[in-house]
Amino acid sequence: MKAAARDAEASTPLRALARGGYAANGVVHVLIGTIALAIAFGGQGEGDQSGAFRAIGDAPLGFLALWLLAVLLWALGVWHLVAGVAVSRRSDVKKWAVRVAEFGQAIVFVALGVISASVALGARPDAEQTAEDASRGVVAIPGGAVLLGAVGLGIGIGGIAFVVMGVRRSFRSKVAIPPGRLGRAVTVLGVIGFIAKGVSLAIIGVLLVVAAVAVDPAAAGGLDGAIDALLGVVGGPFLVGFVGAGFVAYGVFCFFRARYAKL
Repeated sequence: MKAAARDAEASTPLRALARGGYAANGVVHVLIGTIALAIAFGGQGEGDQSGAFRAIGDAPLGFLALWLLAVLLWALGVWHLVAGVAVSRRSDVKKWAVRVAEFGQAIVFVALGVISASVALGARPDAEQTAEDASRGVVAIPGGAVLLGAVGLGIGIGGIAFVVMGVRRSFRSKVAIPPGRLGRAVTVLGVIGFIAKGVSLAIIGVLLVVAAVAVDPAAAGGLDGAIDALLGVVGGPFLVGFVGAGFVAYGVFCFFRARYAKL
């Protein structure tokens, strides 16, 4: 299986599609950031992946764009899956840590592709309602509250990891940063983007932990719920504006990653 995975990893078509997947991910993040900025200035919208895909679907020939995004995101998911299987030359602990990270990213990108395809087929998914329904189902099973809390904790830790990657600029190990001013600009975009995305994930994790402790699925939420939570604190619009700008920065960084990613 590893040999087949390494052959697939070396495939030029899969590499090209994976790069396209990073660009597709950039489109999604730029749209989410734009919606969040609109909300920060008093506008309306759903600042999550579903809202971004629906915005694309409402544009002329939007369904074609949605299918293109779906295919590219699926390809990127396959790339991460293959990369996880092909991991070698590491200690067992590091090997499995890398595999877990790669498999996790594969699930995320495949799920995004599914959302894009479902919107192209006419569905109107509600991420917040889905999060609440899923939390309600988990809480209903024996030990479900503990499981939901563990999921929230894991997402929160993932958010902290994004912040750390932004602060330490460790994302540069995955991207061949170009020299000169362009490279400095890409680095700044990465720092801002990773920190903003990390903050959002951390808030989502907190919402899930709160839902688990209170055994209240209605307290759970996704990205749109995280934005609503930020709006409810002192300086909320400013914080939402920062997150929105950060997501736009992360999206633009993804465009550069499509070109300079180390595959």
